[in-house]
Amino acid sequence: MRTTGLTSRTLTALRARRPYPAVTITLPTHRREPYRPADTVRLRNLIAEAKRRLEADPDVPREARYEISGQLDRAMADVDLRHALDSLVIFAAKGEYEVWTLPRTAPERVVFSDTFLTRNLVAARERTRPYWVLAVSVDRTTLWSGSDSTLQEERAAGFPLEPEPTYNEDAEREERIGNVPGPYDDEGTRTYLRQVDTAVDALLATDPRPLYLVGLAPALSLLEEVGSAAKAAVSKVLKGGLTNGPARALADALRPALREQAERHTGRVLERIGQAQGRRAFAAGLEEVWQVCKEGRIELLDVEENHQRTVKVTGEHLTPVDPEETSPAELGTAVLEDIVDEIIETTLDRGGEIAFVPDDSLAAHERIAAVLRF
Repeated sequence: MRTTGLTSRTLTALRARRPYPAVTITLPTHRREPYRPADTVRLRNLIAEAKRRLEADPDVPREARYEISGQLDRAMADVDLRHALDSLVIFAAKGEYEVWTLPRTAPERVVFSDTFLTRNLVAARERTRPYWVLAVSVDRTTLWSGSDSTLQEERAAGFPLEPEPTYNEDAEREERIGNVPGPYDDEGTRTYLRQVDTAVDALLATDPRPLYLVGLAPALSLLEEVGSAAKAAVSKVLKGGLTNGPARALADALRPALREQAERHTGRVLERIGQAQGRRAFAAGLEEVWQVCKEGRIELLDVEENHQRTVKVTGEHLTPVDPEETSPAELGTAVLEDIVDEIIETTLDRGGEIAFVPDDSLAAHERIAAVLRF
């Protein structure tokens, strides 16, 4: 499955508590062709590592050991790395397994806990929030669904749309006297773009996403003139000839606009942090954020994309632990493999918002910060 299929309901189900262990395997992969055999070797090694840990962990009952091992085998059989993106995530527990391909990298890890490690899915959804792209021209308008830099044409909400064919009996006379209306002056074009506007309105009402418009300036201006939906666009890309794609060319044209929106998002997050500091509704650093997280006080959790930390919880304090020096028996029980993921999961459970920002954006706040409700 891909992040375009990650709904809030699906994420809630994945984050539900399970009998220990809920096994999560993450692996960075290479996108599509050419297929890299090394990815298969690394995946097999991680599956083997998970099975060894199942055998060595005294907290795993014998029945669960066999059951989860079988689920890992089924997941391995379902993986098709020829269609990989930037990383692979496998979840396995008693009676279930899932395989997700993500359009952002993830570290190579095997994690045992009583919940699946979903931070990579959350981060992927945050960084690759789905969006709509409307490629507009006077003779055809197409709809594209986007996630990160991946685009796919959608046949929904009546799209693609084309103007109704018309026959002008006075065309020859108008041509003789030099009074042929241009494509942007024709009433048929205006009627057609009104239909486009109505279709966009209906689409955003049922599936609201950021909307990007792509087309020549006169076409986009006329679309805005005849209706209201285009005014909701977060960005306009003034480039024609892309109504039929291909997807890669359309994605290339959109890249600067997407980058600009990502920068704006990071700027808004950092601004909220600054405002929270000013009114003393702010926490920073793992231990401080962990405390307010347990109290359910986090309104917005801000985390650097690749920040993670293995710790041992001692009373109210977190003691950093080197995962290389931790035995398999300690992981998932005495030691939390990723306290950052625990904070993310708890924040989501208590209705908080998560925002991932580029590495080093929160260097002044020890890589993690929170805006507090109270």
